[in-house]
Amino acid sequence: MREKNILSMILNFVYSKSKQPVLLKDLLVASTQQSNGMEVDSTRLGFRLRLTRAYFVYIALVLAVLVPISLLTHKPLAKIDPHISIIGAMIITALIFMGFNYFLAFLKNSMTKQSLKKAWSVHFPFFSYSEYQLKVNKIFEQAMREEVSKRDLQKYILERLATL
Repeated sequence: MREKNILSMILNFVYSKSKQPVLLKDLLVASTQQSNGMEVDSTRLGFRLRLTRAYFVYIALVLAVLVPISLLTHKPLAKIDPHISIIGAMIITALIFMGFNYFLAFLKNSMTKQSLKKAWSVHFPFFSYSEYQLKVNKIFEQAMREEVSKRDLQKYILERLATL
């Protein structure tokens, strides 16, 4: 429970969210992309990364891990060959820079899931996201093949869900 609260705090700090509700078609396109393992366009779901804040959070997390490790390993590394320390510092630096990309991907994926669930509760309040997401995605793909208009899309999906 606390882990979700911390993650929510970080997401709220790192991302700016639009006050506008997510449009139904944008929700369905984003949901389909996300379930297919594709990268979702964050503007469809109404959020934007604040890069400076993401760097700030990442630096804080890295320091929270590296400072205690440095305190524990300082004396043993001071006694051995300095070349090992230099190589270790290069490896750790490379890992830190590579880790930022993974950190951003994790944050975006978490924010996408959170935004999808919130938008889902607006458009489909009586259907659980986890239970009906894949079914609605299939219905949406079928609607796109049948060229259902935006105006009739929600009615089309709800009629198909009622027959399941």
